[in-house]
Amino acid sequence: MNDIDYSSTGKKIVTGKGIGDFDFLTGEWKIAHRRLKDGTTDVWEESYSGATVHRVLDGMGSIEELRKPDGSFMGMGIRIWLPQEKKWADHWTGTYNGVVNPAQKGEFIDGEGIFISEEVVDGVRWLYRGTWDRITPTSCRWHQSTSKDGGENWEWNWWMDWTRVS
Repeated sequence: MNDIDYSSTGKKIVTGKGIGDFDFLTGEWKIAHRRLKDGTTDVWEESYSGATVHRVLDGMGSIEELRKPDGSFMGMGIRIWLPQEKKWADHWTGTYNGVVNPAQKGEFIDGEGIFISEEVVDGVRWLYRGTWDRITPTSCRWHQSTSKDGGENWEWNWWMDWTRVS
């Protein structure tokens, strides 16, 4: 995967500072989701959630607890700095199956975090790109896109606009 340009701005991935990159996310958040209903329509679903994010391991990790509006648990993000790779591993597990998904790996460059994972579905290699951007002290955005042509073209399918509560 090293031959793919992962940046939405055309920048090549280079080593970021690493430890503490996810400190911006520590705290309480409300989140507005806009997600493509499925891959066969242009129907978008909107929903809301809350999150509590903890800085762990002296900045080498971040744990996100995602909750539905009624406060019930939806899932958990687990982000760990991999010093030997100089990249972050961003894992997700949801209450629907309890399985920790394979990591999207990446890093932050110029205030934008790009994270990539891949899987093969029915013989087709899919790439998934999660991007953290628009990071301020009170808000940030995460969005996901997919590619089935090796990263030549990307289709957006999920947006999360985060607003800090505390």
